[in-house]
Amino acid sequence: MSKINFENYLSAMEELHKQEKSFVVITLVNHKGSSPQEVGARAIVSQSGLEFGTVGGGKVENRAIQEAQKMIQEGTPYLFSDWNLQKDIGMTCGGVVSFFFELFEYAHPFQIAVFGAGHIAQELVPLLLKLDCKVLCADSRQEWLDKLPSSPRLKKVCQENLAALVSELPDKSYIALMTMGHGTDLPVLIEVMKQRDRFSYVGNVGSEQKAKRLRNDLLEAGIPPEKLTQFYCPIGEDFGHNAPITIAFSIIAQILKLRKPSPT
Repeated sequence: MSKINFENYLSAMEELHKQEKSFVVITLVNHKGSSPQEVGARAIVSQSGLEFGTVGGGKVENRAIQEAQKMIQEGTPYLFSDWNLQKDIGMTCGGVVSFFFELFEYAHPFQIAVFGAGHIAQELVPLLLKLDCKVLCADSRQEWLDKLPSSPRLKKVCQENLAALVSELPDKSYIALMTMGHGTDLPVLIEVMKQRDRFSYVGNVGSEQKAKRLRNDLLEAGIPPEKLTQFYCPIGEDFGHNAPITIAFSIIAQILKLRKPSPT
């Protein structure tokens, strides 16, 4: 492969990563007899199809694309395949080709929605941005959102009706509520608990007394009793004191603990 082609190959891989796509690199590593391409020929395949290069075109490439897409679906890390072009592929030439398939699986960052941009969020959000996650922070106060750092992985949303954002959150999101108080937490929490099965984690800042009040209010709002234990309040692990930075660390500790449980 020439230097220019190799640069294009790397650029294609980088572009697919930017698009958050998993892909498979197919390399022709050996052949005997007739072959549609030389050793070293490469192709990049995503779930959408051929993205870059070629390993021969026609029937052999179609078969290679199918194998690559199956790997993406099943998460197979790599694969060696030897194909007789006549017997296995149905081509007229009688060569044998050997391919190496390697999966580059995009690790999708997890999503965290922080409702409220006050003192705790001011400590929490910068810490979250150090993790492999995307963060949404929503508040009705633009001046507090403006205090948060700028990052391509942070989306700031200023609007009055915070509960309306819940239906727009991706499945498996982690949700942390820390708005101005009970009156602004509750409408968001009600919407979250209506859709609780979609989310990986729900936590609400507050005391044990606030937790009791929230659960009573949720019952009155029609949330089934069995769901009342499916959120954390007080939010976070039980350590330290009530300083915003300590609460921020305790929230992150709880989320990370739930994402990767300790081995039994």
